[in-house]
Amino acid sequence: MTDSEVKHHGGASSGVPAVVASTERYKVLFVSGKLGGVDGVSLEVDKWIHVLNSLGHEVYTAAGSYPQTVQEVLPNRQLCIPELAFDSPGQRETEAIAFPHLSKSFSYPGEEKIRLWEESIWETGFRVSQQIFDHVCREGIDLLIAQNTNAMPMTMAGGIAVYRLATEYKLATIFHHHDFWWERSRFSNNLIENLLKRTMPPADPGLEHVVISSYAAHNLRTIKRIQPEVIPNCEDFENPPVKDDYNSHFREDLGFSDDDILIVQPTRIVPRKRIEDSIRLVSCLGGKSPELKPRLRFVISLYQGDEMDERYVEEIRELAEELGVSLSMIADRVASQRGTDPEGRRLYTNRDVLVNGDLVTYLPMWEGFGNALLEAVAARVPVVVTTYLVYKTDIKGSGIDCIEIRDRYDDEGYLRIPDAALEKIHHILNDQEARERMVNTNFKYLSREFGLPVLEQKLAELLDDYGDEIRASRRRQQKNRLIFSV
Repeated sequence: MTDSEVKHHGGASSGVPAVVASTERYKVLFVSGKLGGVDGVSLEVDKWIHVLNSLGHEVYTAAGSYPQTVQEVLPNRQLCIPELAFDSPGQRETEAIAFPHLSKSFSYPGEEKIRLWEESIWETGFRVSQQIFDHVCREGIDLLIAQNTNAMPMTMAGGIAVYRLATEYKLATIFHHHDFWWERSRFSNNLIENLLKRTMPPADPGLEHVVISSYAAHNLRTIKRIQPEVIPNCEDFENPPVKDDYNSHFREDLGFSDDDILIVQPTRIVPRKRIEDSIRLVSCLGGKSPELKPRLRFVISLYQGDEMDERYVEEIRELAEELGVSLSMIADRVASQRGTDPEGRRLYTNRDVLVNGDLVTYLPMWEGFGNALLEAVAARVPVVVTTYLVYKTDIKGSGIDCIEIRDRYDDEGYLRIPDAALEKIHHILNDQEARERMVNTNFKYLSREFGLPVLEQKLAELLDDYGDEIRASRRRQQKNRLIFSV
């Protein structure tokens, strides 16, 4: 074995063993409803792309929309297919027919309308699959990596397209599942159960599945009899966010003073993030520590999510006003990359927001893993977190030291916020030494368990294990390219 075939990572400090990197290089196409955004899937795809580039593979993307270009993929390799978008006309029709309860004016569409819709969505999926397949043939793509397309029906045409490419065209495909439709009440209540069971995800031989937690692996084994690989969300702890000349303008630009206590909710505004509990926490903290109340500022950094619920945003505003919590929604100033908006104002990344924060609230009742938690730890900000399921099974054992609130809820469905948690928050906000000890401990342990060297090791092993199928798929596509070129 030559030196070039072995990559060493982290040494003794990271606890990550040396990785034997295969000398074989692939052309990899990521398929998703959206890339280049600040949502969890986009952020995790960015990390996978970074690692695959470092391993010498060539990366391409296909998505329905790109809020911003994907930084580490050449612009001419970023294919836009509008039918894949979460808000495409076809997807809006899908949600109106397949999930009619999501509409304020619920009405059952009827069997005939559902049948016609299903014919239409299969036809759209066929067209999209052919477009992607033609792209695969032109570019010599070896491997598809489908990002949640066949786990959540938020790009139904995309899910059907990838299903056909994987099962009919026999393209080597890795399905990267971040969460599943049956875990979300908004999708588990549907009129297309058989279609979802067939395609989301498919369980055909020759396909590889990756999930982000041990619970998701158990779930998939139990429900679909699929044996997935577990690759957790990871974070670039080797290049953590720090205060610099750019983000040092954040407070002034956004109208905050140096004396303000910024309590950051670094997530999108969707009901499952339980932002109402974070607002109540800030209110309780102000009541428990009245000397802090005038300085408390609750900041939600990201936008209303792709799970469109206009009413939830208004409920958040109304609750903050009712409880006297100073609320700032700053999504218009946050992007996946630094830059300027049309008015020439600075745009900040979520990492920039975090390094300016004094405390992070992360109180989900359910979460696939916890990208925002890792980002906050990398930024060395104390975190208040609920002990949601995946936190307990996959994160807590790392040695993390957060301000924990047990996932217990009262009769009205609100999180029970104990005085002990409020006292600990007060202590951390006022004792710099205790704060430093907490954030440095978290950084140390989570960088070891969820740093990019861990992701690189796991991706290298995944591609090595799946190599025979990739090579077989490559041979099949070489025959197809001969036909395609005639």
